[in-house]
Amino acid sequence: MTERPPIAITMGDPSGVGAEVTVKALADLPPEARAGFVVIGDRDTLERARAACGVTLDFHDFGATGRAGSLAIDHIEVAGLPGRFGVLDPACGEACFRYIERAVRLSQSGAAAGIVTAPINKEALNAAGHHYDGHTGMLAHLTGSKSSWMLLASERLKVIHVSTHVSLATAITRATPERVLATIRTGHEHLKRMGYENPRIAVAGINPHCGENGLFGTEDDDAIRPGVERAQAEGINVTGPISADTVYYRAYSGAFDLVIAQYHDQGHIPIKLVAFDSAVNVSLGLPIDRTSVDHGTAFDIAGKGLAKHVNMLSALDYAARLAANRKAAVPA
Repeated sequence: MTERPPIAITMGDPSGVGAEVTVKALADLPPEARAGFVVIGDRDTLERARAACGVTLDFHDFGATGRAGSLAIDHIEVAGLPGRFGVLDPACGEACFRYIERAVRLSQSGAAAGIVTAPINKEALNAAGHHYDGHTGMLAHLTGSKSSWMLLASERLKVIHVSTHVSLATAITRATPERVLATIRTGHEHLKRMGYENPRIAVAGINPHCGENGLFGTEDDDAIRPGVERAQAEGINVTGPISADTVYYRAYSGAFDLVIAQYHDQGHIPIKLVAFDSAVNVSLGLPIDRTSVDHGTAFDIAGKGLAKHVNMLSALDYAARLAANRKAAVPA
């Protein structure tokens, strides 16, 4: 058995592939590692996913003692679940919210060592009356955090975003010197926590060629460069702004440990190109740890046992690494 509290895995949308990738990944783990997790979700959905995937995995109730290798399930009752995969349903959105809320409370109380989230459907979530742009905003609200950041991590490329789920026009206005500086600081501290002695950070420009001295806009000189210079004055090893059409290649080739992306697609496209099946979504700036798969609910293949679980295995591993060094890295 593990010495730390379990890491809570939220099952995600009951109609999506979350239950499938969860049971597949946990079935792949050795029994002693499996004991370090608890799945928060719907037991019936998990049982149907287990059958669809053809995996051998025993379940037991969270807080009870199960057989060696059995998986702990924290069943959350939600009325009106459709009981089948591949459908958009507000009840599933309600379930997503309740699973995440439960995981947050467990983490805040110390009963869980962190959270790993399976995918949710934003349309279902909002149809249920929970108006968030996704996991990161919801977690910030539930924990009372003023700011949060999305980090996408793979073996050879890591990206943290100045903004994520907003329009491109809004993203440009959010790229202020203060937000750029805060993003650099957050990424720097996270990599230090993960064992990087002197993280090498590159900041992507927002305009083509970083504006070409004002020819294509002045945002890079007016908003991004001042944030970089302030971070440099604090002793952070950061360079930029660097044209976005070259910075990711340079980072992937080993020149940088982290890239600061200015908006959603600028960071997501390169990560999904080079690490679609293995990248991990990590929420930073919160008082709790959270990792996630970097894919959606995939209603079109849900319930067929086809969903790949490599992302989930990576998310579980990253969460375990965070849990192992949290006490030393995060102030009380």
